[in-house]
Amino acid sequence: MAEAGGHAAAVAACVDAVLGSRGGANRVFEILELLAAEEEEAVACAVRACRRLFGALLERGELFVGRLPAEEAALAGACSAEHKYKVWMRHRYSSCLDCLSELLGHGSFQVKELSLCTLMKFVELEAEHPLVEAEWKGGFTFPRELLKIVVDGLIPLNEDASLLISRFQEYMEYDDIRYFVMKAVTESIGQVMQKTKERPLPFYQQNIFSLISPINMPNKERDMVKFMVKQDNREEWKVSKLQAHKQAFEKMWLSFLKHKLPTGLYKKVLVILHDCILPYMNEPTLMIDFLTVAYGIGGAISLLALNGLFILIHQHNLEYPDFYKKLYSLLDPSIYHVKYRARFFHLADLFLSSSHLPAYLVAAFIKRLSRLALTAPPEALLMVIPFICNLFRRHPACKVLVHRPNGPEDLSEDPYIMEEKEPSESRALESSLWELQSLQNHYHPDVAQAAAILNQSLSEIEDDISGLLELSAYELFDREVKKTTTDVPLEFEPVRGLFGKKNDIFAEHFTLE
Repeated sequence: MAEAGGHAAAVAACVDAVLGSRGGANRVFEILELLAAEEEEAVACAVRACRRLFGALLERGELFVGRLPAEEAALAGACSAEHKYKVWMRHRYSSCLDCLSELLGHGSFQVKELSLCTLMKFVELEAEHPLVEAEWKGGFTFPRELLKIVVDGLIPLNEDASLLISRFQEYMEYDDIRYFVMKAVTESIGQVMQKTKERPLPFYQQNIFSLISPINMPNKERDMVKFMVKQDNREEWKVSKLQAHKQAFEKMWLSFLKHKLPTGLYKKVLVILHDCILPYMNEPTLMIDFLTVAYGIGGAISLLALNGLFILIHQHNLEYPDFYKKLYSLLDPSIYHVKYRARFFHLADLFLSSSHLPAYLVAAFIKRLSRLALTAPPEALLMVIPFICNLFRRHPACKVLVHRPNGPEDLSEDPYIMEEKEPSESRALESSLWELQSLQNHYHPDVAQAAAILNQSLSEIEDDISGLLELSAYELFDREVKKTTTDVPLEFEPVRGLFGKKNDIFAEHFTLE
C-alpha cells in the first residue's frame, strides 16, 4: 500500500513539473516508462497521470495541430521554440496512445478499463480541440484515427474481450461515436479477414459480434440528438443523416457476414436478424447469400435461416421458390427429439399459416409429419396431432387424406413416396392418414384420445398449440402421476354352468348378497 502511495506521489510530481514549466518537460518520460511497469498499481497510476497531463495539454492548445512531421527533422529545423515544443510533446502524446492501446490487452481488467476510459476521454478532448486541420473553412473534424485505435483494441484476435466491450457500450449511445465505430469495424474486417483465406477466427469474430450486436440504431433522423462532437451547422454534417448511418450499418454487417463464421456464431446472428439487423438495412435482400450458406449448416441453424428467408419473402418481396422445398427437407426423425423442437414447430406453424398454399404442398407436409410420428415420443405426438388438425382447418382440400374409404391401410399399399425431396412429386394427396389411425391404438391413453379426434368432424376454431410446444416427457409423466382416480363402476355377473344354469359351488363364492 505504501509502495502504491509512493507511485501516486511520484507521478503527480511529474505531472506538476511538466505542466508548471517547459523546463520540466523531460519528466514526461518517467510517466511513460511506468506504463510498461510490471506492478498493476504502478501502471494504473501512470494511466491516470497521462489522462491528467495530456488532457491539460490538449485543453491548453500545447500540442502540434496538423500532419505531424518527423521529430528529428522538426527539432533540427529553423522553426520557433514554441513550434518545436509542440511537435516534441505531440510525439510524446502519440507514444502515450500507443502504450494505452497495448494496455487494452493487459492481464488486469482494472488496467484495461482505465486505459479504455482514458482513450475515450482523449477522443472527447480531441473532438473539442482537434489535432487535425479541417479540410475546408467551417468543416467538421472527428478524431477517427484515435477511435480506430480504440476499436482495434476492443476486437483482439486471440482473446475474449466481451467484458471490456460491455464497458464500452455506454459510449455507443453517442450517434457520432456509433457511426465511426461502424466504419472502423468495417475497415478492420477488411484488413484482418482477407489474410485468413476464409478460415474463421473464433475470438476475433465473436468480439466483433459482441461489439456490433447491441447497436441500437435510431428509427428517425430527429432521434439523433446526442453527439460527442458539438457542431454548429449539424444539418450539413453527414454523420447527422440517418441514411448515412443505415449505409454504414449495412456495409458493416455485410462485410462481417460474407466471411465464414464459427458454427455457434451463425445461430447468434440468426436469432437477432429479424429484430436488430434487417429493419435498419437499406436493402435487406442482400442477406440472401448469408442465409443460403447458413441453411446448408443443418439443424437449428437451417431452421433459423429459413425464418430469415421467410421475412425477406413476406416483407421485402424476395423471390425464393425453393423455400418450402427446403423446409420440407428439414422434416426428418430428429425433429421430434431435438431440443429446438418447440422453435421448429412454432416457425413451421408460421410458415404454413397462409391459406393460399397449394393443397399438394400442405398434404405433403401433413403426410411426412404423420409418417415420422410413428416413431415419435408421446409428448411430441400430443403436440403434432393438434398441429396437423390445424393444417386441415386451414386447408379443407387436404381432408381427403382422412375421408378416403378405399385408401391404403398400411405402408405396403401407400403410394406416398417418403424419399422424394420435391413435395409436388411425393403423391401425398393420393394417400391417406393410416399412420394417425394406427396411433388411435397407442399405448399412451392421451395420445390415443388425441388421435381419435380425426374420427369426428373438426371444429373451425384452431387448437392453441403454444402450451404443447414445450411439453416434456417429465411433465407428461408428472401429469399422469398426479391424476386422481374415481370409483370405477363394475358390473358383476355370476358364473353360470355350461347350459346357463347357476353352478352352486361357484355361486357360493362369487354371488354378491
